[in-house]
Amino acid sequence: MTQQQAEVSGPLDAFRQFMSLRRDVLVLSLAMFAFSLGFQMTNRFLPEYLAFLGASGLIIGAWGTFGNVIGAVYPYYGGVVSDRVGSRYALTVFGFLSTLGFGIWLGSAFVPAIDLGVIVLEPWVWVFVGLLLAQCWKSFGIGGHYAIVKQATEPERLAHGFASTETFRRTAFLIAPLIVAALVADQLMPGFLWVLVIGLVFALLGTILQHFMYEAAEDTVGKEFEGFGQIANDLRALPDPLRPLLVADTFVRFANGMVYVFFVLVITQFMDIGLNVSLPLVGAIDLAPAAFFGVLLGIEMLVALLTMAPAATLAERTGLKPIVGLGFLVYAIFPVMLIFAPENVWVLLVLFAFSGLRFAGLPAHKALIVGPAEQGSGGRVTGSYYFVRGLIVIPSGLIGGVLWEYATPELSFTIASSIGLIGVVYFAIFGQEFEAYR
Repeated sequence: MTQQQAEVSGPLDAFRQFMSLRRDVLVLSLAMFAFSLGFQMTNRFLPEYLAFLGASGLIIGAWGTFGNVIGAVYPYYGGVVSDRVGSRYALTVFGFLSTLGFGIWLGSAFVPAIDLGVIVLEPWVWVFVGLLLAQCWKSFGIGGHYAIVKQATEPERLAHGFASTETFRRTAFLIAPLIVAALVADQLMPGFLWVLVIGLVFALLGTILQHFMYEAAEDTVGKEFEGFGQIANDLRALPDPLRPLLVADTFVRFANGMVYVFFVLVITQFMDIGLNVSLPLVGAIDLAPAAFFGVLLGIEMLVALLTMAPAATLAERTGLKPIVGLGFLVYAIFPVMLIFAPENVWVLLVLFAFSGLRFAGLPAHKALIVGPAEQGSGGRVTGSYYFVRGLIVIPSGLIGGVLWEYATPELSFTIASSIGLIGVVYFAIFGQEFEAYR
């Protein structure tokens, strides 16, 4: 990637930059687009789907913790598989399993409760089973994404490299909730079943695309992970700038994990607020709460897309640390702002637009993670970083669920923001800059 190619100042420039990347980066990012579309159409709404299937607030919190366990463990087992069978076939296997997971989510609505005598398997149980499979592709995609972007990008331009791929990938994050909003405009069901069908189709398309177009002969992605036996050595070898980043990031993500799965329930149950407005040229718009949540997510991601590339450019002047710190701050204070927000459509639209700023720091954050790593070890460093963060964050969802169910949502969200702010302050004091950006 040349310096001229890396001059990215806005979303359109980021797209042009993305299209100039190497074929392996391009194909993997296209697959990420397909899977991201499927995940974003489903994951943010699955807590409401669980509630529809009879799950309590505690179960929904456990769902968040279950996802944290998978997020911590899967990247290493995914690496073991990729080492054994190669990158291309690992991608295909993981993509197929993810597609099957979407199918199980779809089938959950049609499976009655099963009485086994000792216990009763409620329909929401199968949503948990589906997650075990649906998350398989991501187990490979995280480390692979970091490693190949690092291989294709000059050190001082890493934030731009990630801005290019992230802008493309997160376009799916913008499109996905708007599709959901259209399909669940009146009520969650049966529109959400069609959402699951679309997610399944895109997962299948992503699997086929990467199998026939991804050329793994020259990349080292399949060699980047060595399993759990390598974890201790990898942690000891973490570059110095990553240690305070990891501590701060863990506080922020723990806070987010306590409340993330409940954002949709704040809109659909706690506030029970939909969108009912009349606009010039458009006319009357009347959306159910679940559909309104989709619109809010779309606004959030639109702001993210508009700000990621400029933030990457700004990082070259200010360094990565201030941009990463801004993202952490938005992550930390959003929960308490949301739970105490007035039940007003326009206030919520502005609030979710503000939330989109947390993604502005994402390319800089990724650059700060993988930048200090030695060439050829980006995936392993990334895997170690995410494993530790994920391991500590595991109980956050369950803690949030207990507070939501047995205390109050206000208390849960306030504690979450307090924990997040600890991470923000820690990073402000101890966070280090990546040398290439000094």
